Amino acid sequence: MAFPNVSDIIATTIENRSKRIADNVTKNNAILAKLSQRGNIRTVSGGRLIYEELSFAENGNAGWYSGYDLLPVAAQDVISAAQYDFKQAAVSVTISGLEQLQNSGKEAFIDLLTQRVNVAEASMANMICDGLYSDGTGSSGKEITGLDAAIPLDPTAAATYGGIAQNTWSFWRNKVKNSANTNTLLADMNELWSNLLRGSDRPDMIICDALIWRAYVAALQPQQRFSSMTGGGTAGFGFPSIQFMDCDVVLDGGIGGFCPTGTAFFLNTKYLHYRPHRDRNMVPLAPNKRYAINQDAEVQILAWAGNVTCSGRQFQGRLDVDA
Repeated sequence: MAFPNVSDIIATTIENRSKRIADNVTKNNAILAKLSQRGNIRTVSGGRLIYEELSFAENGNAGWYSGYDLLPVAAQDVISAAQYDFKQAAVSVTISGLEQLQNSGKEAFIDLLTQRVNVAEASMANMICDGLYSDGTGSSGKEITGLDAAIPLDPTAAATYGGIAQNTWSFWRNKVKNSANTNTLLADMNELWSNLLRGSDRPDMIICDALIWRAYVAALQPQQRFSSMTGGGTAGFGFPSIQFMDCDVVLDGGIGGFCPTGTAFFLNTKYLHYRPHRDRNMVPLAPNKRYAINQDAEVQILAWAGNVTCSGRQFQGRLDVDA
């Protein structure tokens, strides 16, 4: 006998696993793991856009005075907000009527369903992790607005990010270092690093592809300067990490890596944010039964909505090495 009420199981299984799925997406990506550690994964409750407040100028009233000098109290326009569109992603889990009949016991059916939800979970995670590096134009502009938009190769081009024109506002430009090869890698990294410092503000994560990772490891191996894979920082999440200054250098290459070839992103994650919608963070699109109109099958959709945002582009850097 087929398991009764089987048509409710897909939705309830995904609903019961939704937090686990969302957590797995975060924990399986070094960037999102770092943002989670910083507390920069914040859900959005609603609205047409996702807003990220930022300070774009100093307060002009600051100054020295003596005795009875008049103190300036003019209104200061120093706070603005970048704005980001909601992006949506979904993956379906389906099971046919025949499969429901063939899996004749409760345990057999749930085992089949669990495996399909696992595949859907992995597919969604890979899609979001890939999207973290995108410029937001993929899939006709429906993809996440990722690092290629936040930290472009040409920060002075006539382009808008977060609703702010980067060629107009100098505070809204990231730093870039272009290199012909990896022969000067350490010097290039030092130069880019120094251009991203402001007081205690500095990059706290460098994520790179296999080309730059191999060159950097080769430069360090004679000195044997490696951090523990079970220590603090990003390494504590299970990601192999070495150090540059006091910053984790993490590989996102190898099997299934998404970082662009010849690229290292110098990230100050204090100003980067992952903003899923609180009601659409790896949850079933609808808790009700979904049947195909002209097929003997049931489908449930795992859905996500939100975006990646930045509140300080001038603190982000990109090293580009010709492959």
